[in-house]
Amino acid sequence: MFNKAILHLDLDSFFASVEILKNSVLKGKPVIIGGNSRRGVVASCSYEARRYGVHSAMPMHMALRLCPDAIVLRGDMESYSKYSKLVTEIIADEAPLYEKSSIDEFYLDLSGMDKHFGCYKWSKELREKIIKNSGLPISFGLSVNKSVSKVVTGEFKPNGAMQIEPGQEKPFLSPLSTRKLPSVGKQTYKKLSFMGVRTIGVLSDIPARLLEREFGKNGVTLWKRANGIDNSPVVPYTERKSISTERTFSKDTINVTKLRNLIAGMAEQLAFQLRQSKKLTSCITVKIRYTDFNTYTKQCRIPYSASDRVLRDKAHDLFEKLYDRRQLVRLVGVRASGLVNGSYQINLFDDTLKEVSLMQQMDHIRNRFGKGAIMKASGMGVGVRVEPFLNPFAKG
Repeated sequence: MFNKAILHLDLDSFFASVEILKNSVLKGKPVIIGGNSRRGVVASCSYEARRYGVHSAMPMHMALRLCPDAIVLRGDMESYSKYSKLVTEIIADEAPLYEKSSIDEFYLDLSGMDKHFGCYKWSKELREKIIKNSGLPISFGLSVNKSVSKVVTGEFKPNGAMQIEPGQEKPFLSPLSTRKLPSVGKQTYKKLSFMGVRTIGVLSDIPARLLEREFGKNGVTLWKRANGIDNSPVVPYTERKSISTERTFSKDTINVTKLRNLIAGMAEQLAFQLRQSKKLTSCITVKIRYTDFNTYTKQCRIPYSASDRVLRDKAHDLFEKLYDRRQLVRLVGVRASGLVNGSYQINLFDDTLKEVSLMQQMDHIRNRFGKGAIMKASGMGVGVRVEPFLNPFAKG
């Protein structure tokens, strides 16, 4: 029987590691990346800070209470994006097939390579090359599928490497907490614990039908992953994807306030769409078509983000540079491109816990009642339609 070989690579405490690389004085010290104010949230932290119980998405005031001697840094997404790109280029040069799962996480399909090189040996050499060329610590897990490999990486962090041989998935997973399974969040873990299911081994013995009854479709996924089953493929990585929205006016306008509000609303709608798709954008473009049908665009590269504030402010800046106030406007549009998988929280260095909570609550309302159910006052009346992701490899 042919066994697949899936490698999971994860840069250890990525943001903190980049900061330590830039400033060696920080090495061995508890470092927290996030908002400077006590009202901010933790985006990332070093392993020294984690020993005190600090973790990402924790309110900054709580993190400082647990670790009062921590060094708090605002974070530099430009640097993080730069190092992420560097590591991506190294992997792209070496790997037969890879997926960039997030700014600091990768999956590689090495199936069949054992005939020629030896997957584990090849993986170790790739890891050493990444460390040598980037200066950053990185861990990996190797197994027959993505979910097991991800768990393996987590168990052998930081700066570790391990392979789980085919057929050993269940023995490896069984004693571990259910919280370590991919897709098991706080609420699912809480419900499983209430059911008395605290280890993956116990979870694997529960009939799939029972889990489906309790958790819906996710219950079947839980059962499969608890039993070391995951058939999800490694999806070839490309940054040539984008989402966009535009609005053609029934009557050409020169109302600057209206145009600014529309741009703001469009940017926020795109940010919401990115968060729902678990994507981050690295390029924003604003488009204007005048009454004479002449069309102009202006774009700028940005650190990976899906934050309302970041996208709105950048779109406004581009609009101000692009707009010619002497002409009536027929159409405006906003596009987000250079997309990668990732969670929007990692870019909220300036946002307070209140702002993060507001964004999450607005997303919840949109998910329940529709994208246009709620928006900030500046974007009222926008009613934009977000175009779907464009796949350059799609046929037709």
